[in-house]
Amino acid sequence: MSRRRKAEPLKQTARTPLSLRFWPRSLAFRVIAFSTVWAILTLIVIFTLITTLYRQASERGFDSLLSAHLFNLIGSVGVSEGGSLTGAPDLGDLRFSEPNSGWYWSVEPASEGVRGELHSSSMTEAILSPSVAEVPFNASFQRSYATEGIDGEELEVFESEFVLDAKNRAARFRVMGNKTELEQEIGAFQRRLLTYLSLFGVGMIAINAIAILLGLQPLRRVRNALAMVREGTAQRLDGRFPAEIEPLANETNALIENNKRIVERSRTQVGNLAHSLKTPLAVLINEGRALGGAKGQLIAEQAASMQKQVDHYLQRARVAAQRDSVVYRTPVAPLVQRMVRVLQKLNPQTALSLSLPAVDIVFAGEREDLEELLGNLLDNAMKWAKSAVAVSVAPISGKKSGVGKEGAVDLFEISIEDDGPGIPEDKAREALKRGRRLDETKPGTGLGLAIVADLVNEYGGVLALERSSMGGLKAVVRLRSLH
Repeated sequence: MSRRRKAEPLKQTARTPLSLRFWPRSLAFRVIAFSTVWAILTLIVIFTLITTLYRQASERGFDSLLSAHLFNLIGSVGVSEGGSLTGAPDLGDLRFSEPNSGWYWSVEPASEGVRGELHSSSMTEAILSPSVAEVPFNASFQRSYATEGIDGEELEVFESEFVLDAKNRAARFRVMGNKTELEQEIGAFQRRLLTYLSLFGVGMIAINAIAILLGLQPLRRVRNALAMVREGTAQRLDGRFPAEIEPLANETNALIENNKRIVERSRTQVGNLAHSLKTPLAVLINEGRALGGAKGQLIAEQAASMQKQVDHYLQRARVAAQRDSVVYRTPVAPLVQRMVRVLQKLNPQTALSLSLPAVDIVFAGEREDLEELLGNLLDNAMKWAKSAVAVSVAPISGKKSGVGKEGAVDLFEISIEDDGPGIPEDKAREALKRGRRLDETKPGTGLGLAIVADLVNEYGGVLALERSSMGGLKAVVRLRSLH
């Protein structure tokens, strides 16, 4: 019986780039994620644009108000013959009369011959202004600057020097507005806008997600229909699908029909071949019995063995013909226990241990296939073991196994290990080749592990041959199980 130390899995998944390995495979998640990111970016741009435009409009209005107050102040103040500043300005804003409100005006002498000083009742302390060298006047003898108010608030100051009479006597006029108050108004507007846009964004994302999920609903129908075809409860994808998905459904139905024709043709050919061999085999059996002696007995026995195999595969062909409507269920524990008891009786010199899980495991396949798979592996282990063989069955998670096409399936694992010599790593690949025997001194045909590999591959499982902790070979088989 050929053996190997470690085998590559019969089914492998393509290696995924590291950048995409942690990216969810859900199409709905990806579309919703991209649309959500786009919506957030759009709302951020809208928020930035609106707040910028609002700030610019508010600052322009603030400056226009200060400029209007300045011209009103200039028109309300004069100078007497004696050079004293006169006038009772009323700028029409109560904030200029509230102490330390942040809104102030003042009139100060700017040339010789002018005396006195006027200021609003809100201005309880003097507010310094920068020198002309620091902030020069423009060609209209006006300037604007920011300074600190009486209570620490930020002030925006509009200042102008104006000639009051024909004697060129001039005064300096200042109007000061509370810019901190303006910033607070802008901040309140930004918070309100952010609240409204956030509520709008959440609603838009939710509606978008619902629309996407509803739009992808036909794909779920296709998936469910394919599952029904795979389980044998349906023969094709039935139902009406959107125009974008209908070609996919039609091509899938065509593929199913073509695959069914190929399988039926193969089954028919195998059945015909097996049936055509029955008569020659019956003749060989009769001739062997008639011949008598050792040679006749050998011929009859081998022909009977061939007939048994032909009957077995004819039975499998008949059962496979009903596979579209039959779901196979094979309890694993009773079958393994029975085979272990038989082999223990046949090999009393070898210690055979068995470990079974507490839960019931059901193999999603034919009982004969599982018997053939276990029989070959156990026979191989018993033949090469020195004194001990260990068999264990355990349920495992299928999310990381690479078995099957679903993201998560129910699997179970059968492990058979011995304390024999094992297989050199450089000869491991030879072990699974059909008819290849690594040690010609041991009896066998070299087909056992190759048959196991074919069966495991047929059921979409994984076969691995590893180094056992007992020192010999450890054969691990992973197959699909049913709930």
